[in-house]
Amino acid sequence: MTTPPLWLIPAIPLVGFALNGLLGTKLGKSFVSAVGVGAAGLTTVVAYARLIPFVGGNHQPVVEPVASWIALAGLSIDISFRLDPLSALMLSFVTFVAFLIHVYSIGYMHHEATNAGYARFFAYLNLFLFAMLTLVLAESFLLMFVGWEGVGLCSYLLIGYYFEADYAAAAGRKAFVVNRIGDFGFLLGMFGLFAAFGSLNYSEVFWKAAQDPARFAPALGAICLCLFVGAMGKSAQVPLYVWLPDAMAGPTPVSALIHAATMVTAGVYMVARCNVLFRLAPEVMVFVAAIGCFTALFAGIIAVAQNDLKKVLAYSTISQLGYMFLACGVGAFGVGMFHVMTHACFKACLFLGAGSVMHAMSGDLDVRHMGGLRGKLRITYATFLVATLAIAGIPPLAGFFSKDAILSAAFDAPGAGKVLWAVGLATAGLTAFYMFRVVSLTFFGRFRGTAEQAHHIHESPSSMTVPLIVLAFLSIGVGFVGLPPVFGARADLIGPFLAPIFAPIAGHEGAREALPHATEWLLMAVSVAVAASGLMLAWQWYVKQEGRPAERLAAAMPGVYALVAEKFRVDEDYDFLFVRPFNRLSHFLWKVVDVLIIDGILNASAFLVELSGDFLRFVQTGNVRNYALTFFLGLIALLLFVAGAM
Repeated sequence: MTTPPLWLIPAIPLVGFALNGLLGTKLGKSFVSAVGVGAAGLTTVVAYARLIPFVGGNHQPVVEPVASWIALAGLSIDISFRLDPLSALMLSFVTFVAFLIHVYSIGYMHHEATNAGYARFFAYLNLFLFAMLTLVLAESFLLMFVGWEGVGLCSYLLIGYYFEADYAAAAGRKAFVVNRIGDFGFLLGMFGLFAAFGSLNYSEVFWKAAQDPARFAPALGAICLCLFVGAMGKSAQVPLYVWLPDAMAGPTPVSALIHAATMVTAGVYMVARCNVLFRLAPEVMVFVAAIGCFTALFAGIIAVAQNDLKKVLAYSTISQLGYMFLACGVGAFGVGMFHVMTHACFKACLFLGAGSVMHAMSGDLDVRHMGGLRGKLRITYATFLVATLAIAGIPPLAGFFSKDAILSAAFDAPGAGKVLWAVGLATAGLTAFYMFRVVSLTFFGRFRGTAEQAHHIHESPSSMTVPLIVLAFLSIGVGFVGLPPVFGARADLIGPFLAPIFAPIAGHEGAREALPHATEWLLMAVSVAVAASGLMLAWQWYVKQEGRPAERLAAAMPGVYALVAEKFRVDEDYDFLFVRPFNRLSHFLWKVVDVLIIDGILNASAFLVELSGDFLRFVQTGNVRNYALTFFLGLIALLLFVAGAM
């Protein structure tokens, strides 16, 4: 049986985008739903048709050229797609999770009043999927950058979907501008790669770097730093994280798509793809680990004091992305990608669960107005609880295995590894606390909303609850593909599968010894104890005592509480340091340079020409005989002048 070509995988959602964009408004919501969801479903089927033989057989990379793109002296780049263990892993969950989000969107967006808005939404979703699949399957940095910019464009369009509202338009602009900062770093990194290697194709760049590390290692520090700046923007790391919480302005399926399986994981994927380069720049690896570790803790602290359900999940995403970069920074790239996969399942479940709660609460997302919803939202509550336990790292759910693997890798890292492990462990406790705080305030206790809200609370339709159930089961089971070494040499399936991508570089790095089983068991026990403590503390504070301990703590430290609740005022600082000066500069360039100087000079020139014309107009009589006499007198004067000169 012939396997479908790789180019077909991103092409299908691109066709869906075109059909819905061109015909969706005229043919109605049924057509839009069929095309939008059908494109995502068919993409998943085609992707798995390529993945199943690949996973079950030879794992050698497959590169399929489609067409010649750039052919210049010294530069040759084709439109080529690559299937290897890393892209296969991403393909396995990007397509399926995106399909579930498309299905969920049918129920969530049913309230959309116009066919045009409904068609626009699904067209953007399909375009987003096309861009992400292009990024994942690309064989060159340049084609990856096309997908990279594509997901950035789609995030701008989807975050600002409700563009009539000022907050949504502002959030879309913010995401666009902040990501442009990161993308500038990515561009500089690509320029550096071409200058150093004379190519932008993965195979050639990585092969040259691995074959002659001594030659290329000195230049790779600056190159990898620039590439990581791009990752910091796309994957929302400090200091470029500020766009992601505001991305909640878009519809909830957008939040799930951006935060779970697509855009925000692109930076982690890029760093993992470039692992050969980063391993030759150990000082940048330290920086990656430090930024990831700090971001995980910083975002976790902010999440503790947030009351908007989706904002809590947004800061949770930033924190979990920090975990992924922590893993990559200590050299555990495969572990970081394992957490990318598990996170896609439980975070998509959490965001879609938040959308179900929002659906029941008539759009209200303030957890202070909720409470006691588990009785009427049984499926939403059960799936949200499963995903919460998964992200908290409670065994045997998926998040436990990937989070524990990251903490073990940090503990085993040389240098400051123990410090990174301690910070990561504290972040795990914070994660368990703030996530179960949300569960407690939303689903337990008494209802704190209005009587009208209470009257309208109901479970979401099956188009929304079925994806929640599927994602909840994935949040339970997907972690078993990466069991730790204490369960046996063959327990870990994902590590050996990804091993060819992260093969050692000859003569440059030694193999790290595995932790003793006793140490591994101890680390797991400590992480579970910390996570369980966070859960129990949240239960005690917000269920048993209805939030009174938190209120007393906030009253005892009002300054600290206000600082955390206001997200350390980073947005305000950025506004003061960058936005306002830039606005003042723009106003100066507009009013002074453009209007006063440039337009002033042009307007003054035009005025002088007009004035000269008005003056010369007085010597015009309109009488032809006068003109002839003037011409004759001028001719005589000219002849006299010439005769005198002779």
